[in-house]
Amino acid sequence: MHTAQPAGRVRLNVGGQVFETTVDTLTGAGEGTMLCAMMDPCWNAAGAAGTAGGVPEYFIDRDPACFASLLDMLRTGELHVPAGVPERVLFREANYYGLLDRVRAARIGELDLERVRLAASVPPGRVTADRPIVRAAPDGGCCVTHTHDTTVRVYNWMLEERRPETKMFASCRGISRYDSYGIGVWDCITGEQAGPLSYPKPESKMGSTTKLQWLPNTKTLMAASVCSSFSMALVDSRDMSVVWSWWYDSAREGKNRCVVDAAVMEDERSVCLISDHHDLGLLDIRIQGNSGNVRWLHQSKMSSTSKCNSPKLAVHGGLLLASKDDTISVFGGPKYDLRLALRGSQGGGAINDFSVGGDRLFAVHKEDNVLDVWETPLPPII
Repeated sequence: MHTAQPAGRVRLNVGGQVFETTVDTLTGAGEGTMLCAMMDPCWNAAGAAGTAGGVPEYFIDRDPACFASLLDMLRTGELHVPAGVPERVLFREANYYGLLDRVRAARIGELDLERVRLAASVPPGRVTADRPIVRAAPDGGCCVTHTHDTTVRVYNWMLEERRPETKMFASCRGISRYDSYGIGVWDCITGEQAGPLSYPKPESKMGSTTKLQWLPNTKTLMAASVCSSFSMALVDSRDMSVVWSWWYDSAREGKNRCVVDAAVMEDERSVCLISDHHDLGLLDIRIQGNSGNVRWLHQSKMSSTSKCNSPKLAVHGGLLLASKDDTISVFGGPKYDLRLALRGSQGGGAINDFSVGGDRLFAVHKEDNVLDVWETPLPPII
């Protein structure tokens, strides 16, 4: 007598523990994942390792406790780490099944600076950096380097230090065979420097480029420089030509403030500036040239106990972020009033640089190179 196979059911023997679920749950893991591929008839020639009561059964020689958590995540969308299981072990198992992106989405919400929390503090690697710089990656990792060395510390989403696997691009300061200053341009195939962007007058005031920001809407690159005066330009990515430029010479302006950093707002119509005394100002990008049209929002809004570090700027979700000492202040609203302050890890010292990306906020401290990581936890399920 023929027994019909239960439709859509499958058993997985993981490390000796049997789990029964549906084909839809496993294929819902997404294309490219191991569990989805196992349900494909072409997974292997033998098919399932066996059957029990007409239900196909597969054996996987992995950790059953972690698999139980991952399977529950596929069923419910929530991630619960089993008691006694280190997160890194769960991440390792998720990576094996191709579920690391799903784990990240179930663990970290979209970056909301109003609800963000300090999630981790990573000690420095084998080589510490003088005046370290941090740049966030879209995948939730980051890299840390500094202004006078080629040493780079790269961290993946699990905050594990890794060797760089992709090419990196940065500003150049005349250290190559093209004895020039500006933006370095590299060939993506050979990895060799193809030539720099040399600034014609009056853009030559920019000196050495110290900050780059990609503007996706207009497909331009903001390049800024801090030298004897502050300068910036917008560069057309098609032919690397300067389409807009501006500079601020504090001596010529007769102002007792020096602009030390800039960040283009997300509407790509204005630039936020910050001075060495922490004055915040807005500059209209649509006005060409140095017409002195900075609208200073407020002066010395951020108190400081030290002058050792210049403040840094970033934008996220219409909010302004500015660093000083061990704190990142968040400004918002029509007048960009102070909303909240995010303090770094205790004893970390002054923040030398910070960066937003990949649903995370990273900050690196000057004295001990500790890397702080802020995340937004998912709201509780009611």
